[in-house]
Amino acid sequence: MSITERRKGRRLAPWAAAVAFASASAVGTSVPASAADADFSFVLPAGVACAGFDLGVVGTGDKRIMREFTDRNGNVVRTLAAGKGYTLTFTNRTTGESLTLPASGSVQRTTINSDGTSTVVSTGHNVVIFFPTDIPAGPSTTLYVGQIVYTVDAAGVFTLQSTSGSTTDLCVLLS
Repeated sequence: MSITERRKGRRLAPWAAAVAFASASAVGTSVPASAADADFSFVLPAGVACAGFDLGVVGTGDKRIMREFTDRNGNVVRTLAAGKGYTLTFTNRTTGESLTLPASGSVQRTTINSDGTSTVVSTGHNVVIFFPTDIPAGPSTTLYVGQIVYTVDAAGVFTLQSTSGSTTDLCVLLS
């Protein structure tokens, strides 16, 4: 799964965004990954990622290739991440219900705009968590299969621009 960057002070990890993960080929239930063996793990309080419960997220096994593109002054103007991303396990911390999304292919293209915003185009299997401060306002945790386009402003607020393909509400599946 690919992970998109979010504001440093409110990041879930140095790489996390409104939080976008490129991921899974199918929604499936499985034994949750061990946080001890994870590349990353975190818990988002109720009302941030899902309305009624704390959401645990564990990611393992990222195999994406990352590239940065710079202008003639050495400033990064575009990034590309492609390949199989993380296997993600999401857990409802109230009920213990979990689901695992196996790693699948995705491509994420990020353009750094001159006004300090970024435009992200992600294709394939991507999980995006919209916070209450994003547009549209979360909490929501959704698997997008197809394409999703969003912008991220200097404060780290995500604004959804467009989607195509299918969506799966992971909070509903974990309820």
